[in-house]
Amino acid sequence: MAAEIVNPRSDASSGTEGADEPFDPAFALHRGGKMAVQATVPVRDKDDLSLAYTPGVAKVCSAIAERPELVHDYTWKPNVVAVVTDGTAVLGLGDIGPEASLPVMEGKAILFKQFGGVDAVPLALATTDVDEIVDTVVRLAPSFGGVNLEDISAPRCFEIERRLQEKLDIPVFHDDQHGTAVVTLAALKNAARLSGRELGELRGVISGAGAAGAAIAKFLLEAGLGDVAVADRKGVLSRDREDLTPVKRELAEITNKAGIAGTLEDALAGADLFIGVSGGTVPEPAVASMAPGAFVFAMANPNPEVHPDIAHKYASVVATGRSDYPNQINNVLAFPGIFAGALQVRASRITEGMKIAAADALAAVVGDDLSAGYVIPSPFDERVAPAVTAAVAAAARAEGVARR
Repeated sequence: MAAEIVNPRSDASSGTEGADEPFDPAFALHRGGKMAVQATVPVRDKDDLSLAYTPGVAKVCSAIAERPELVHDYTWKPNVVAVVTDGTAVLGLGDIGPEASLPVMEGKAILFKQFGGVDAVPLALATTDVDEIVDTVVRLAPSFGGVNLEDISAPRCFEIERRLQEKLDIPVFHDDQHGTAVVTLAALKNAARLSGRELGELRGVISGAGAAGAAIAKFLLEAGLGDVAVADRKGVLSRDREDLTPVKRELAEITNKAGIAGTLEDALAGADLFIGVSGGTVPEPAVASMAPGAFVFAMANPNPEVHPDIAHKYASVVATGRSDYPNQINNVLAFPGIFAGALQVRASRITEGMKIAAADALAAVVGDDLSAGYVIPSPFDERVAPAVTAAVAAAARAEGVARR
């Protein structure tokens, strides 16, 4: 693990409290920002200066101009990711704009470094226009080895990711979609192993048809889940509904093989798996109607769609998005190692096979310690990032997207 992160610009004051107001550690920690640029070479005298900058740097620039691939040997590019947002879908806060999203992007960057050894730069863009976002990132791409899209609202996030990956030869990864899906699959694989069932035997229900819900549904089906129905605010997505957006229409074509119509509660009757990525509350009778030994992954924060106390009455495995309950579905288990593995082999993209390899590696960390209260490891388990990194790098080579 990386060394403890210290903010040299913080002080004892939060900058927000008055004389009679209590100290707030959140503001104190964020004062001055959570990250800074640090040199990796010394500049102690004129000799160091002449090598780090002019005239020595000109030799390196000329070499890269003649052989562009040398940029991976003589700059930070192969180990740095752009964390890009427009601030339209931030955590549980929604559309708060680019400036207000910056603390989250800084947080994402320090998680990249702390858990994956990957440098990351927060880029909060002052536009929500798809064309402008794509054009901006394409123009910035020569400085980066990968792009992590973050907290961009659906359905624009789908088009932005697709268009960027078409234009760029570096990995583009929307963590709200794929990071969540990878960790969910890892937990589900272990829950199924614990109960002696195969994924193909299971029918799932997902509450939420946004970025995370759509990605999880597609990914679980790709991994072999028997069937899954996805519900939005108006009910279960099905081919018969005439009010679906193009994205939801596409999702309806590949999900809900059982042809369920009606509400989320209707779909839950007899289901083996519930995945919540929407918020709200699922009534207890609907949870009780699920199949015996069901799995409940209620991942909304701070309030899970099904409170664990209720879920445990009916489910054999319960997971949430919270750190104060067992089995936390946390994206930090996935994205640092996925990018570290992709960057390690200079992958041109992150494939479905690489994501499945990441989920398998993450699930394998649990090993023989598997139990109902331990189907997914802790983010602080030092085995996680190396295991995911190695699996992703190997999968990239096997799929022909690695360039070293």
